[in-house]
Amino acid sequence: MNLVSINPANGHKLKKYKANTLQQVGQKIKQTHKAWLSWKNTTHAERSRLLLNMAGVLQTRKKEFAILMAQEMGKPVNQGVAEIEKCASVCEYCAANAAKFLEDQIIETDASKSFVSFQPIGVVLAIMPWNFPFWQVFRFLAPALAVGNCGVLKHASNVPGCALAIEELVRQAGFPENVFQTLLVNSSMVEKIIEDPLIRAVTITGSANAGKQVAQKAGSLIKKTVLELGGSDAYLIMEDADLEKAAEACVNSRIINSGQSCIAAKRFIVVKSVEKEFTKLFLAKMKAKKMGDPLDTDTAIGPQARVDLRNQLHEQVKLSVRKGAKCILGGTIPKGKNAYYPATILTKVKPGMPAYDEELFGPAAAIITAINEDDAIRIANDSVFALGSAIFTRDKAKGERIAATQLQAGSCFVNALVKSDPRLPFGGIKQSGYGRELGLFGIHEFVNIKTVFVQ
Repeated sequence: MNLVSINPANGHKLKKYKANTLQQVGQKIKQTHKAWLSWKNTTHAERSRLLLNMAGVLQTRKKEFAILMAQEMGKPVNQGVAEIEKCASVCEYCAANAAKFLEDQIIETDASKSFVSFQPIGVVLAIMPWNFPFWQVFRFLAPALAVGNCGVLKHASNVPGCALAIEELVRQAGFPENVFQTLLVNSSMVEKIIEDPLIRAVTITGSANAGKQVAQKAGSLIKKTVLELGGSDAYLIMEDADLEKAAEACVNSRIINSGQSCIAAKRFIVVKSVEKEFTKLFLAKMKAKKMGDPLDTDTAIGPQARVDLRNQLHEQVKLSVRKGAKCILGGTIPKGKNAYYPATILTKVKPGMPAYDEELFGPAAAIITAINEDDAIRIANDSVFALGSAIFTRDKAKGERIAATQLQAGSCFVNALVKSDPRLPFGGIKQSGYGRELGLFGIHEFVNIKTVFVQ
């Protein structure tokens, strides 16, 4: 069986890759486990040195990798460069902080000494999506290697070139052979991989349905999981918001990665008194974003990653309109053999419409009217998803209070777009998943938090 990468900008086949057999997968996992038996005994200094080497490789090859992403999944090349730079930053962060985060923690008891030790657990399986083909992997990989774990990657089937490039750059950075390997397989083999006794934990970024299947399988085998799933991030525009700045942040969040981001802004909940002015600003700024060749540096919106995904988004837009939403921008499929979809805005969005109830994974925005601030908070929380949210208000104290205590989400930002940061824990609640990546909490997800008691 083959995996095929297709350029979504023109439909051209880029390359075929021969998929691994189950036997080959088992052999790779054994190799990675064997590598772990040595890697877990390395010093923090050695791991940090290699992580910094990897950051250097990423910086040196960032343009090359950005072009690869543009070709395989359509990411505008400037955004691809930024993605690789972010991967380098998480390597640097883990190199600088992992040793401190993993220090023994002394706890006073009736023992002569008792403490908590953080120990690596083994080989972690990462099941990763195509939308951020490098960053999604490095969000798991840098912390995993920093704590002394090893990893195998089942990447999305449409970005095998990116998957193999990551394996190669880990090797180029000087890491021991097989501490990280790519498994070229499709999703049908995932359950069998999880069953392998040498796989100790699983992390997945993907749809809620994929997360449920992985969690169910891993749970049946008592293997820990971290799930980073879908999101339909609510951005609340309050009556006292700086509408110009709010509209700018909202548009930039909605069209990042051509709208294909779990933490992109998707539902814009606007207090009625400022809805008309906000919509006017939002429309003008969305119109100004250029859709085009992802290899052009002035392109803001490239193609969607696959034609079927673009078509699915279009059906959600059309059904929302049939149910009463008003399309004031976009909403049409361009001619030609490609996966493009234009910046789209829906207003008059209400419950029962896909634009309200579902995740729109592409450059389509839903504007929802709120009677007042309390109503805006109610609407924001009226979702099965709870990954990120943002609130725009000139009253920072009020914004902080609402973000901290009233919005249901794993991340809440005030007067800024939601983004992941190597220094901050990242993840969701409700159908957006559980567990955390990044920061102190991410480094502690896949370790044995071991109690040591000395009488």
